[in-house]
Amino acid sequence: MRVIVVGGGVLGTMHAWQAVRRGHRVVHLERELEGRGASVRNFGLVWVSGRASGPELAAALRARELWQQIGAAVPGVGFRGNGSLTICRTDAEVAVAKEAPDEGRGFALLEPDEARRVNPAVRGDFKAALHCALDGAVESRVVLPALRASFGDAYTWLPGREARDIVGSSVIDDHGRVHEADQIVLATGAALGGLVRRLAPDLPVRRVRLQMAQTEPLGEPLTTSVADGDSFRYYPAFRGPALDALAAAQPQEPTAREHRMQLLMVQRLHGGLTIGDTHGYDEPFPFDVEEAPYDHLTAVVGELLGRPAPRIVRRWAGVYAQCVDPAQVVLRTELAAGVHLVTGPGGRGMTLSPAIAEASAEEWQW
Repeated sequence: MRVIVVGGGVLGTMHAWQAVRRGHRVVHLERELEGRGASVRNFGLVWVSGRASGPELAAALRARELWQQIGAAVPGVGFRGNGSLTICRTDAEVAVAKEAPDEGRGFALLEPDEARRVNPAVRGDFKAALHCALDGAVESRVVLPALRASFGDAYTWLPGREARDIVGSSVIDDHGRVHEADQIVLATGAALGGLVRRLAPDLPVRRVRLQMAQTEPLGEPLTTSVADGDSFRYYPAFRGPALDALAAAQPQEPTAREHRMQLLMVQRLHGGLTIGDTHGYDEPFPFDVEEAPYDHLTAVVGELLGRPAPRIVRRWAGVYAQCVDPAQVVLRTELAAGVHLVTGPGGRGMTLSPAIAEASAEEWQW
């Protein structure tokens, strides 16, 4: 079968991976010379711990298995099952961690000394830490080219080609070239204008903007990914009476509240830390980045590490597409015979994309 994938982010690349491994030929179009959207502007986290019970958690657990397989087959993606620590600095945060259901996530609530044995770099003052053994990480800036390089002769990568039209079973790009296909997959991420808007003008999808940063090398291993207690507020796994009590009794720090912030922190293979993030929902999004969130992030990093945060060397913003219904893992719809749109996994895209693509392949009988 001939498959055309439009969109060079992680979701499109995982659909190409599924097609190639199932014996099909793939032409992959990307409007930029390299994927530059949220698929590279993220933590590279394979984040099982915060996923909602039910279909979302099931997808995350399956994706975690697939990422491990991909990492073994394509070492260049930089997969490591490093786990995570969510640091609890107040009694209210500890109560949320105690209430969190395990459901296969590999949770353990650790005393500070136990947490430091898992991650010696976390030397700040805190009351407990929720350890998730199943969380992992990949190198978000190199995952996509590493995967593409592994696909072999059945795969053709065509960057700098924007899909302008679909006529029957053909995609016409902005160079005027016609690409014939048996199946077409549109995985254009947050780029929901142009062809996508014309084919699907009323998608139940919104866009979300985030700010993040990367630091100089830490100078020692950060053996797990790290989150602060504010992250409980942004992940559905932790919803319940204890989180309600936390929200009522412990308001977020003003900057964190204004920018809807949590701290997530993961160490890159070169030693630097990726830290973030914010959540912005109101368009039009600003074209600049604000400094106050970075001041907050570096302060929290310093408090958790018990030492000054390394100097920030890169700052950026990104935008991802999120289903309006928070219970919906992804929007997968057929726009015409053999023409499929897949979008809206939100901030879960890096985590869930292998499982989303596998489910697509099974649904479409690849």
